[in-house]
Amino acid sequence: MKFKGIEFETKNIPVLDKTFVPMHLFNKAFLKDAKKPISIAVERNAGLTAVYDTFIHGTSEYLEADKFYIERMVKLLLWAKGGYKVTICGDETIADYIKETYSATGKRNFDFDFMSKVYEMPFEVFSCDYDKRPKEFEKAKPLGRHLDGCRIGFDAGGSDRKVSAVIDGEPVFSEEVEWFPKITADPTYHFNGIVDAMKTAASHMPRVDAIGVSSAGIYIDNRAMVASLFLKVPEDQIIEKFKDIYLNAAREIGENIPIEVANDGDVTALAGAMSLNDNNILGIAMGTSEAVGYVDCDGNVTGWLNELAFAPVDGQDDAMEDEWSHDIGCGVKYFSQDGVIKLAPRAGIELDEKLSPADKLKVVQKCMEANDNRATDIYTSIGVYLGHTAAYYTTIYDIKHILLLGRVTSGEGGNIIIDTAKRVLNEDYPEVASKINLQLPDEKSRRVGQSVAAASLPEIL
Repeated sequence: MKFKGIEFETKNIPVLDKTFVPMHLFNKAFLKDAKKPISIAVERNAGLTAVYDTFIHGTSEYLEADKFYIERMVKLLLWAKGGYKVTICGDETIADYIKETYSATGKRNFDFDFMSKVYEMPFEVFSCDYDKRPKEFEKAKPLGRHLDGCRIGFDAGGSDRKVSAVIDGEPVFSEEVEWFPKITADPTYHFNGIVDAMKTAASHMPRVDAIGVSSAGIYIDNRAMVASLFLKVPEDQIIEKFKDIYLNAAREIGENIPIEVANDGDVTALAGAMSLNDNNILGIAMGTSEAVGYVDCDGNVTGWLNELAFAPVDGQDDAMEDEWSHDIGCGVKYFSQDGVIKLAPRAGIELDEKLSPADKLKVVQKCMEANDNRATDIYTSIGVYLGHTAAYYTTIYDIKHILLLGRVTSGEGGNIIIDTAKRVLNEDYPEVASKINLQLPDEKSRRVGQSVAAASLPEIL
């Protein structure tokens, strides 16, 4: 395979996506002859700074490959770690390209606007000499694992909402309800759904001591900064009815109840850490989107964004576009309902466009239950994507376990995904395969474990 003038080989290409370009294989081949040192620094809130040292070719012959490689690495770092200030250290030409690309008028204007809103700072790109690159500065903090008292755990997904009533660490009630927050503009729909779920859980306990929320998006001080869950809510209602939606919902349950709201990816990783009693866990929830979280070697969360739905995994020029960011080849189209829906027609399974994404997934799952080879091809292809991408994620994360959750992994399809991904790791990345335990929890934990882990988020003072 040859891409951007870089040649590499792989034993594994998805049967339903023959032009797939695994980012990690491309990067490994690119770096074989790249000798010019370059560094990418990304700064976020409180001066926290991620620094990634690497190499480029620095020649006219490989200029396009150099630009592609650094641009995709900037994208990965931004969505894995977050930031509003990017510094390219060691090459003025590449720095100018990144500055132009990540600007209000550049092709990554979505990232430019998004990061500015999240950190409430102007997004900027700077250049400096390699030997003057910024120093890395990171901090992590403990998250959850509080099991005392009567707790509500709420998990807000894009296709269903889950809630659990938990007493002293034991779930006494769990419920899953289908809803459609991503296509609904009226914020009262979201608010009422959240409150109804919480009240239902509360009715199964003598009292409510704390409320924990797992929700897609970025949350600072329990306030929603940006979330695809509320994508259709009009801009003029965002501040009034969106940012404090969970705080206001908690007040409907009772006054002064401790509440903690966390990104659903971090709660996925927390659920894994709690179930495995181990750390260095990357949790990936394949549902409406790709939700990712990470627990480090000390059992802490890092404060990174971990929004890998927007991170690149496929280099091919005609990869499917994400409707929100307008970028191509990003995780959301590979590790979510969208990934299944994308592959279904290629496998020969026609899906009624009138169906919701969740119902389209159910069609494929029913085919899988019937041992339909077309569905097998879909899940095998996703497994190939995952094997290549698991190796790619080790570029940023120190991983001991990858735990998969979410409705896409339910049933036999999940087993096919995991078995295929392990094969890809063993054949193409043996150095990574020996270090990572790729696994699925049991079926019940896959579907309600997130809400139970969410219940452990707040500390009762």
